[in-house]
Parts: sequence; C-alpha cells; structure tokens
Amino acid sequence: MRLREIWNLKFKTIPLGLCLWLAAFLSACGYHVGGTASLMPPGLKVIAVPALKNDTPRYRIEQRMTEAVVHEFIARTKYRVVSSEDSADAVLRGEITHFEAIPAVFDTSPNATNSGTVPTVNTTAARATTMLVSVHMKVSLEERETKRVLYQNDDYLFREPYEISTDPAKFFDEQGPALERMSRDFAARLVSDVLENF
Repeated sequence: MRLREIWNLKFKTIPLGLCLWLAAFLSACGYHVGGTASLMPPGLKVIAVPALKNDTPRYRIEQRMTEAVVHEFIARTKYRVVSSEDSADAVLRGEITHFEAIPAVFDTSPNATNSGTVPTVNTTAARATTMLVSVHMKVSLEERETKRVLYQNDDYLFREPYEISTDPAKFFDEQGPALERMSRDFAARLVSDVLENF
C-alpha cells in the first residue's frame, strides 16, 4: 500500500514540475512584441529633429520626410520633439544620400488602334504600374551633452513598391500623395528602428 501511494505521488508531481520548468524557460527567452520595446536611455525626454539634409536632385523631399519623422515621433512616443538642438536631450540627424524611383511592374495589355482605312492593329505598350522607391541615407541619434551615439546607420535603406496609375493624366496628380505616403512609411520604419536600436 505504501509503495502504491509513493508511485501515485510521483505521477502527480512530474507534470507539475514539468509545467513549472517550462514556464521558467519561456519567461527567460526574452521575447517581446515588435515595436513595443525601447532601448532608449530612461532620462531622455526631448528629441531634436532638425531638417534632414538632401544630397539628391529630388526637390523638397527632405521637407516632407522631416515632417513625417517628427509626426511619427509625436504619435508613437512620449518624447517632446523640437527643431532646435539647444533645448534637446538628444539630436536625430539625417542625410538623404540617394533617392530612386524605378518601374518594377509593367502593364502590357494590348491597345487597339484604328486609323480609318487601315485595319485595326493590336499594339502592346508597356506602362509602369508599380514603382520601386529606394531611399538611402545616413542617420544618427546622439545625446547632446555627452555626444554618446544611441543609434547610427551610415547606409540606412528604405525600399518599398508603390502602385501608380497607368493613366498619364493622373500620374502627375498622384506624385504629391505618393510622396506623402512614401514619407509616412519611411518615417514609421525609421522611428521603429531608432527606438528598438536595430
């Protein structure tokens, strides 16, 4: 009888011990949800984001991208964002070194043409429907007083495909909104990378 009680006790404690060991193991793994962890110093309260420097021929792109980065910091963090470095705890500096938008996907549907007496001819015109936008930049976040670098990437790359209209009349109308959308996407990724120190 005594042996049977010991045997039953063993089978009751093994699963409990296994569950406790598994819980301890999983809690030590350090997993976290992406975008929630911040490795920034706890004393940081004010970040200066001066205008990005533009080394590309693309007109005024630095203005839209700077505005998007400022908006993203304000929307996603508790930091106060200023443009002047004098009152900041840290300074985010950026320099756009290369901007490129190249056609990536084409529409090759046939166009029917009819010129009076000549029979209808199907011609194929390849029109871009998706552009691949690439932005290269140098970016750094530095504590103002100590000059300690919190984040630095001298070849930061943002690359995203964007659909565009195949109608030439609408294409030029879309450039402004498309640049706004690209700037927002760029800012969201940059701010995440800076906060998580990837």
